[in-house]
Amino acid sequence: MDAIARCVKSEHVCVTREDSFGTIFGRWQGSEPSLPAVGTGSHTDAIPLSGRFDGVLGVLGGIEAVASLRRVGFKPRRSIDVIMFNSEEPTRFGLSCSGSRAMAGALTAARLQTLKDSLSNHSFVEVVAAAGFGKLDEQALLDAARLSSDSYSAFVELHIEQGPRLEKAGLPIGVVTAIAAPAALTVDFYGDGGHAGALLMHDRHDAGLAAAELALAVEAAALATGVEDTVATAGLVTLQPGAVNSVPRHAHMELDIRDIDGPRRDAVVKKILGAAEEIAKRRGVRMETAFVNSDPPAISSPTVVEAITAAADTLGLAYMRMVSRAYHDTLFVAQVVPSAMVFIPCTGGFSHRPDEFAADADMEHGVSVLALSLAQLSMQ
Repeated sequence: MDAIARCVKSEHVCVTREDSFGTIFGRWQGSEPSLPAVGTGSHTDAIPLSGRFDGVLGVLGGIEAVASLRRVGFKPRRSIDVIMFNSEEPTRFGLSCSGSRAMAGALTAARLQTLKDSLSNHSFVEVVAAAGFGKLDEQALLDAARLSSDSYSAFVELHIEQGPRLEKAGLPIGVVTAIAAPAALTVDFYGDGGHAGALLMHDRHDAGLAAAELALAVEAAALATGVEDTVATAGLVTLQPGAVNSVPRHAHMELDIRDIDGPRRDAVVKKILGAAEEIAKRRGVRMETAFVNSDPPAISSPTVVEAITAAADTLGLAYMRMVSRAYHDTLFVAQVVPSAMVFIPCTGGFSHRPDEFAADADMEHGVSVLALSLAQLSMQ
């Protein structure tokens, strides 16, 4: 936050504003301010017990990239925006990337109406009003946040990899060519339950065992594609009544299926739902399913990728073209703006943990690549 304050105070370098979702923009005005700007940025919100680099690197790194260009006397043709997106993590309202979803027009008023604060249970609209953004209804909030088609000519996000590939390869830079997107769904099995001693095995309709079978079917469906870009996870399974001497009568599952190929991911989802139906029928349990979200994957812009690779080449930094398997705000920005990402290594590939770490040298490399990329894109 000190870096943001310096950006605002330093000769009015950045003119700041906030949108209706609380996303913050700092603009360095170019010589032709009427042209669509170039954007960079990330988020600073975090999950509980997380680290200090996820998202934060892309915000402070963006500010430092602008500062470094100013120090060498560079003057951009297009304005450059550093953006701090609001609510990238789903911790508070249960929906990831709410700020960038709104900017991309990928969030509906009906979906927004369902969002509740996890602590206070206040609606999104109520929280926004309490934060001082005015008393707007859902559609008015979305309309105010949505980007116009000519807002930006390009967008670049700097981020830690959140995986081990760069560190294992000994490479300082990752150039992201695609971002995988998840289909998230819930599956609930309902059985009859009963006493663990008195209910004979052949009389049982065990919701817990149905969930166990489906967890294995989730794994099998992803592996059956034969493609490493397809991943599927049964990340949450809860059983009720949750007693050692009671046969589970309700199993709740939350599933996450990701791929950079949307149709292939959706085919895996269809296969999993088919398996759930077969398991429920065979075990004599009832089943309910619901989609939480199903977002399209993002393919990086060749123009932005070229700017990133040219910057790395100029700096003499080796790089790897790679896929991001984690969600980022760029996934949604890319729906309306030519976009790509720059990755740097993180120690052990660890992220979303208190020991998440990126070395100073790696951060310097990332900011340098970002700065040269922004310079090139701002002159086009």
